[in-house]
Amino acid sequence: MTAQISRRSTLKIAGIATGAAGLGFGTGLAATPASAAAEAFAHPGLLHTEADLARMASKVKAGAAPYTAGFAKLTANPHAQSSWTPRPAATVYRGGGSPQNYAALYKDIHAAYQNALRWHITGETAHADTAVRILNAWSGTLTSVQGSADRFLAAGLYGYQFANAAELVRDRDDFELDRFKTMLSEVFAPLSDDFLAKHNGAVVTNYWPNWDLANMACVLATGVFCDDKAQVARAVDYFKNGEGLGAVKKAIPVVHDDGLGEWLEAGRDQGHALLGVGLMGTFCEMAWNQGIDLYGYDDNRFLKGAQYVAKWSLGGAVAYTANTRAKGAINGWSGRETASDAAGVDPNMTRPIWAMIANHYTRRRRLDASYLTRIAAKAAPEGGGGDYGPNSGGYDQLGFGTLAFTRDRATAAEAGAAPSAATAASGSDTGSGATSKKGASSSSASAQGGRDEDLAATGTTDLPAWTAAGGVAALAGGLLLLRRRNRAVGRPES
Repeated sequence: MTAQISRRSTLKIAGIATGAAGLGFGTGLAATPASAAAEAFAHPGLLHTEADLARMASKVKAGAAPYTAGFAKLTANPHAQSSWTPRPAATVYRGGGSPQNYAALYKDIHAAYQNALRWHITGETAHADTAVRILNAWSGTLTSVQGSADRFLAAGLYGYQFANAAELVRDRDDFELDRFKTMLSEVFAPLSDDFLAKHNGAVVTNYWPNWDLANMACVLATGVFCDDKAQVARAVDYFKNGEGLGAVKKAIPVVHDDGLGEWLEAGRDQGHALLGVGLMGTFCEMAWNQGIDLYGYDDNRFLKGAQYVAKWSLGGAVAYTANTRAKGAINGWSGRETASDAAGVDPNMTRPIWAMIANHYTRRRRLDASYLTRIAAKAAPEGGGGDYGPNSGGYDQLGFGTLAFTRDRATAAEAGAAPSAATAASGSDTGSGATSKKGASSSSASAQGGRDEDLAATGTTDLPAWTAAGGVAALAGGLLLLRRRNRAVGRPES
């Protein structure tokens, strides 16, 4: 392996404040500027730690399965080639009524991530050069993200992905680190902060969980990347206590007697439920790598929800509690919508989300998770952006979980240890949460919107094309994957 430019490992990790300083996500207060008193976090420390990257490189070099199959998916992806040329824009638009150009953004982000990952595994500096060139081009050009309500999805999804790609090259001398921090802090994070506080002027339940989760991921990833303790605290507090449907107890409102946690968005459709599980897993993994156990929060509530979606997606019968959401604008139009049962599924539909979650619970924590194990095996080897259809739904996750998250099973002692960002950065990859009382590992910008016609546009118009790319246009028995709602009265779907 050729020599790599040295990467600093910041071993200092500040404790996360219990309060969500600065922004009252739970009370709808407006966002305040990021804390000037930044604290140092572990780097690299978002989806991948130094130990993770070393494990991938050594396993691939040794020809070990299933890492080699995962690496083959990476090298075959067109975005992972060092010849990739970026197409930065000053303004990115997503959503109706604008000249949408956001596809160039998400494709470039995935190219940066894939090239950076490939560099860490092989040491081939051409891939690092390409990743840095892409990231520098965008931080030197992009000034705003605009569009319909979908601008919040763009901010959330592409903000967390951008931070993860940049985290892999943050210590390269040719990477414009400060300029990239400025772009994240001034272009992406303010939109995500604002959405979590105000929900685009809508009633708080207007937006399904994936909207919150995308923006929570952006706030957390930006906070870690920019060493902003207050921003990280806001994101963690929202996961536990937020008013929106992305908070863990609202995304998973019921734990049934069989131990499965009902996923709220299963009452909507399979594609969005998979998206939400992938985003919550991403959020928990990024927090874990900074020593914060959200995987185990509330007696492993996320495990129960992920198991529920895995069983359901495999074609198993699951219970669903009818629920009614209030919709509409504050002091504007209003309505209600009831989901009475889990939607139909196609067992062949997948997203690259399962390896990360299954490996955490079964390998790091040595817990039984049969549905996760089965669905992760079925999805393997996982690819990434570009492997799951040509539209934005195929780029919602960074992917390559078989390569990135497959790990050896922890010893009993390792499975009982608390997560440590310092340990993760310095070499261990098997930390876990504390043991719960039940014996399982656990620990216990101004708004641009609010217009009636803009409250609930979701960017899901390309989801049918994404599913069709996987051979699924509609389900047997005529159950459509998407539930189209009446747009004629200015009430788009949420």
